[in-house]
Amino acid sequence: MSKRYALSDAQWERIKDLLPGQAGQPGATAKNNRLFVDAVLYRYRAGIPWRDLPARFGDFRVVHTRHSRWSRTGVWQRVFEALAQDADNEYAMIDSTIVRAHQHSAGAKRGDPDKQALGRSRGGLSTKIHATVDALGNPTGFLLTPGQAHDLQGADALLKDSPAQAVIADKAYDAHARLIKPLLDKGKTVVIPSRVTNRQPREHDRDLYKARHLIENFFARLKQYRAIATRYDKTACNFLGAVYLAAAMVWLA
Repeated sequence: MSKRYALSDAQWERIKDLLPGQAGQPGATAKNNRLFVDAVLYRYRAGIPWRDLPARFGDFRVVHTRHSRWSRTGVWQRVFEALAQDADNEYAMIDSTIVRAHQHSAGAKRGDPDKQALGRSRGGLSTKIHATVDALGNPTGFLLTPGQAHDLQGADALLKDSPAQAVIADKAYDAHARLIKPLLDKGKTVVIPSRVTNRQPREHDRDLYKARHLIENFFARLKQYRAIATRYDKTACNFLGAVYLAAAMVWLA
């Protein structure tokens, strides 16, 4: 049986107790959590439709329904957050990346496109993934918005309670009243270059700014999951659940 994209024994040991359905817990005991997690990883890494899951994973409809439930109830997020407790908070980096959304991702029964983090433009549907990483380039937080949303929407949500001592970001985050001043008031170091249109340019630590490549490296790793590099999920909830799972795998690497 192929083990491509599957959890290693060591990785499974680190997360198995974080998953629901344990013996002795309220509710039904899960039949095979590991096989289910492997199925979800396989689908998103290979970028295939759910119905094309190999038969060894069982009925694809059951896998999809369970993934939807775990995404909706925050299971994937809790696994990710448990692993991210080991973050190096010397500094944080924030950025965003746009992923094209397949036409099949539209048409969710509930909610308008904005609520499903889908934006429409000449290029078609898109979703923007806002993310923060720690000083070692490991992911620490996410927000989904429609593709046309400004990067500062991510900063508003992800940096509000950041424990990092310094924040590194590119020129898109050069907003004094909205972002930089609140960070400075909290005693944080801000490493954000000034835009050429800024009438009061700031100095920044150029050597520390070079570390910003770590968040670009993270996005490159995230997009190795083909069903994240291109969004096929109709709901933002399911897509974000997959992002949390893929990010957890970065912590497990």
